[in-house]
Amino acid sequence: MDMFALDDVLADWEAALPALRGDARLPVLAALAWQLRQRDTPRALELAAEGLTLLAATALRREQAEALTARFQLVQAEATWLQGKLAAADEQAARAGERYARLQDNIGQADAHWLRAWVAIDGGDHARAEAELEYMAAHARTAGDVQRCAIADAVNARWSVLHDLPRAQQRWAQRFTREEEQQPAVASWIYDYYGLAASQASDFGAASGHYLHCYEAALETGQLRMAITAAINIGLDFTILNDHEAALQWMETALELARPTGWPRSIGACLMHTADTMRRLGRLEATAELLQEALLILAPLSGARSYATALHYLGDLSLDRGEYHAALDAFRKLEQRADALRHADFQTISRRGQAHALCFLERPQEALAIAERAAALAQEQNNMYNHVAALRVISLIHLRHALPAPAGMTEANPTLHFLHQALAVAGHINGYTLPADLHDALAREYALIGDYQKAYASAQLAAAARQKTHSQDATNRAIAMQVQHQTEQARAESSHHRQLADAEARRVQLLQQTTTTLERLSAIGQEITTHLDAAAVFQALNRHVQALLPANSLAIYMCDPGCDTISRVFGVENGQPLAGNTIDIGNPRANAARSLRERAEIYVADAGPEDIFLAPGTQVMASALYVPLRVGERILGVMTVQSLQAHAYGERERLIFRTLCAYGAIALDNAEAYRQLKDAQTQLVSQEKLAALGALMAGVAHELNTPIGNSLLIASTLLQKTEELEAQMNGAGLKRSALAAYLDDARKAHELVMRGLTSAAGLVNSFKQVAVDRTTEQRREFNLAQVSQEVIATMMNRIRASSHRIEVDVPDHIALDSYPGPYGQVIANFINNALLHAFAAGGGSMWLRAQPPADGRVTVSFRDNGSGIAPEHVSRIFDPFFTTKLGQGGSGLGLSISYNIVTSLMGGQIAVHTSPQGTTFTLDLPLTAPENKLPAAPQIYH
Repeated sequence: MDMFALDDVLADWEAALPALRGDARLPVLAALAWQLRQRDTPRALELAAEGLTLLAATALRREQAEALTARFQLVQAEATWLQGKLAAADEQAARAGERYARLQDNIGQADAHWLRAWVAIDGGDHARAEAELEYMAAHARTAGDVQRCAIADAVNARWSVLHDLPRAQQRWAQRFTREEEQQPAVASWIYDYYGLAASQASDFGAASGHYLHCYEAALETGQLRMAITAAINIGLDFTILNDHEAALQWMETALELARPTGWPRSIGACLMHTADTMRRLGRLEATAELLQEALLILAPLSGARSYATALHYLGDLSLDRGEYHAALDAFRKLEQRADALRHADFQTISRRGQAHALCFLERPQEALAIAERAAALAQEQNNMYNHVAALRVISLIHLRHALPAPAGMTEANPTLHFLHQALAVAGHINGYTLPADLHDALAREYALIGDYQKAYASAQLAAAARQKTHSQDATNRAIAMQVQHQTEQARAESSHHRQLADAEARRVQLLQQTTTTLERLSAIGQEITTHLDAAAVFQALNRHVQALLPANSLAIYMCDPGCDTISRVFGVENGQPLAGNTIDIGNPRANAARSLRERAEIYVADAGPEDIFLAPGTQVMASALYVPLRVGERILGVMTVQSLQAHAYGERERLIFRTLCAYGAIALDNAEAYRQLKDAQTQLVSQEKLAALGALMAGVAHELNTPIGNSLLIASTLLQKTEELEAQMNGAGLKRSALAAYLDDARKAHELVMRGLTSAAGLVNSFKQVAVDRTTEQRREFNLAQVSQEVIATMMNRIRASSHRIEVDVPDHIALDSYPGPYGQVIANFINNALLHAFAAGGGSMWLRAQPPADGRVTVSFRDNGSGIAPEHVSRIFDPFFTTKLGQGGSGLGLSISYNIVTSLMGGQIAVHTSPQGTTFTLDLPLTAPENKLPAAPQIYH
């Protein structure tokens, strides 16, 4: 009997069963019950009960009856296990195994040991599980069942990965064959092992691909628990990669599979992993609710890895909430479970979490020792994700506490040293999006040491990462999943709780209203934080406060140097501006000062004469709300809104004002940083590079459409031919000529698909390098021809769309030790400049050429056959903001930025020659860029 059968085999048994009577039903009942044990557990139990009833009055041979009895008992045992009743399931499986042993039925004994292994795994006894799987493999080998052997080995390989990844890879990497990977019953377990190994090696993109194979094979063969686990693991990999929307989609898929089963382990795992994704989106209350439910469900399985994962997430939630004693307790419990399970990843995570909590409990020496051990464990296992997390905790410990600098420190302070180590490790994680708070930490540190250029660049990267990882779609999905889960719970209650379901529906409506408000606040936040001028931020805040809240008065106080006083820098009351006012930070009656001292929100709902400190020139108000302006751990000031109405600010209003204060704090902090930046041109370069990268991405996406579209068309055609071949095989018969024709078509399709995908892969590789170069000013050695071709490839969409052409003639042996990203930006600016200014219509031509290097320098020229530059404009083309296309796509920055890149960064010269027949830009570049070079005067020829 197959361990796991395909759906079409089940369909045959289902069709045969109704016509059978008496003992003739028993073999089909046993086969159906066995294959439905996870597909439809209640029906499997009904079929098993019917079979046992028939066996009580059967005339079958004793051995045959015993074998069928054992099979029905195994079905019942697996249902018991799925319900989380481990002791009872183990006892039932043991009895079935004893029957099979008496019959010397090796297949039956293998299946009994298989189930007992999983009971042991859910109980946390992995040593016993390994032994049971070895017994299973031995019995399968004796029976000659290679599929069961491969399944047992794959599961043992999976768990060995968690103990010691390098040793597991050494032992199991070559164990499984391509033929085994193509058998769905076996493939689910092999790809589960591949996925876990890739995850532990921090290759989360590959891991999600393996888990997708596992998920599809598990569904095809009725392994519902495995399918749920695979969907969770896909979601977990996307969570780690900071793609929260994709993560929630897969968590939702897992929940939809798990909810109807009632299986505690599967439902608990879905809930806790969904909770962690919501935590990363900042929905801490929803996280706590889901985690508490998961821990309650998983309590009978407290020895299992799932329960340890829940402890991990509980610890992280406690850290996010600032509950450091609770976090320390959770991570210490996790350490005990990690040591009992011998799972290396949890051993690292538990120590990292303890170090984080101890840091905030003012135990820095102990925290540092534990964090360094966590980093060493992660490095030993080559788990880059956990290594990054441990390095970040070490940087945090040095940030909060004055500790000796590490040996061989390469940065200005220990915090920056370890943050850059974390960045270096994270750079090796495929598909990983660096979290915004890591860039925020770098920005703060650079600002503290006075490097405002790097601080601004890190702040920009933080904003981009936050926009990507905390997208509105992901937040909306999180809200929808939370509501859906709670609604499902309400529906499951008895009629006594139907009123709760009505209340839930009302709460859903309120949540929908809140979602609309959040969407509006998100748009407001984007507007506020785009301002880099404090006065503009004040006006924007006032406009939105007046639109969203009952506000007779709004005032913004900022801390003075030394934070001894706070000064009102902006105030409006009843539409009239308020004069400036200064309050001592120690004033016992001033709520604004108290809010800043306590770093806490203060709400006065129904003010008496003594409740609100009356600043000069202001009116007595009935209610007031004070919220600190915070950026991370720094307090910038306080914002207050006040109303003549008592109880003017409910929970919704306080949430809105709290959100506006958060946006305002970020915007004001950005404005202050911007004010301090001395080199405005450098800022413009950074912004231009980001815009260029966006255009680059759009161009590459267009270029990818053709090869990928062709590949999809060929693949769909091959699918159609495969279906036709299958129809012939299932019909009158398959002719050799038809098969030969099909193989010939398949071979041609394979060649075309490989050609198209190879082309797409090449373009993606070019894009990856150009994208890295564009977003950094990292110096490296590069091939001039290769970088030039990569830049041109990313611009071809715009060039072709405008009906123009470009030719490249750059010798492929020219190597530069310089800055490929800025060089690519210069070439892109030349192309954009030509497309915008040079050609009145389509059909224009451009040429990019380089001369063989001489005397350590190379000459690069870019020429177009456009209309040239007007004589009166030639002397100004390199001036910032000069453009003849203002409002028509021209910013006036492209050539100015190009000039500064070539002369200041790359140490070269730029010249322009123009006539009515076209324009030529000539770059004279050193093969080795200097460390520092002041810009030279531009050379312009008519």
